[in-house]
Amino acid sequence: MEEAIKKADVLIEALPYIKKFRRKIVVIKYGGSILGEERLRSSILEDVVFLRYMGLYPILVHGGGPNITERMRELRISTEFIEGMRVTDKRTLEIVEEELNKLNDVIVKEISSHNVKGIGIKREDKIIFAQKKKSVRDLGFVGEIVKVDVKKIKEAVEKGIPVVCPMGISQEGVAYNINADEVASFLSYQVGAEKLVLLTNVLGVMRNSQDENSLISTLTVSAGEEFIKEKVIQEGMIPKVKAAIEAIKNNVRKAHIIDAKIPHALLLEIFTDEGIGTEIVEDKYIHGEKE
Repeated sequence: MEEAIKKADVLIEALPYIKKFRRKIVVIKYGGSILGEERLRSSILEDVVFLRYMGLYPILVHGGGPNITERMRELRISTEFIEGMRVTDKRTLEIVEEELNKLNDVIVKEISSHNVKGIGIKREDKIIFAQKKKSVRDLGFVGEIVKVDVKKIKEAVEKGIPVVCPMGISQEGVAYNINADEVASFLSYQVGAEKLVLLTNVLGVMRNSQDENSLISTLTVSAGEEFIKEKVIQEGMIPKVKAAIEAIKNNVRKAHIIDAKIPHALLLEIFTDEGIGTEIVEDKYIHGEKE
């Protein structure tokens, strides 16, 4: 009986959030090593489907870096990274697209197994438009997102859960590989999302990456920018925090960076009072000027 009451308490705690976020879009970025673990992937996708059944409109953007690296290793093709971005020649681009499309198909199939329609969005659908990314060195076919067909995305949202592959096409028909965090961020403010959620394999943003007790539960835009300058935020967390900040500056209400290895992390962050990861908000939130 006591266990049943606890479960009921959890549902009651979630009720205000279910009401608040009903029919609101939530963009979720999911990739890296956490994408390759079948048990973990299954659990995360169940949570995404649960959001849909609770009346939210999730859009899933997936990465696939480790899968691409592994495939290139098998083919004995060297991989070079500049400022965290994979240098992508024509052969590498073919491998990138093949691996991302495979992952997209797997995710769509698993979502659809829960009686919710998964809708794969790939480069050939011409929904994500990109241009060549400028860098200190030529990165090849690495792009940055410049436009999204909002109408088509919203049509997909009405029908099911869009699963977005982070590749785009230029106006001239050139294909580009795009950073998935950047795609998720851009999509979130173009479609007017309530939230951007970045799933990762660490607790969130920490003052000391070696100390889990240094987790920052709420991070303002200005503090995030300062921490990047001061190198408190380093390496792989930098593009995630930058993506979150970009979304907030473009009127996405909140961004979250959470550890996908925690069971039901997505639901705990969205539907409970305390949450579990790092939320990134406008400076105004801290001063009580916004809800």
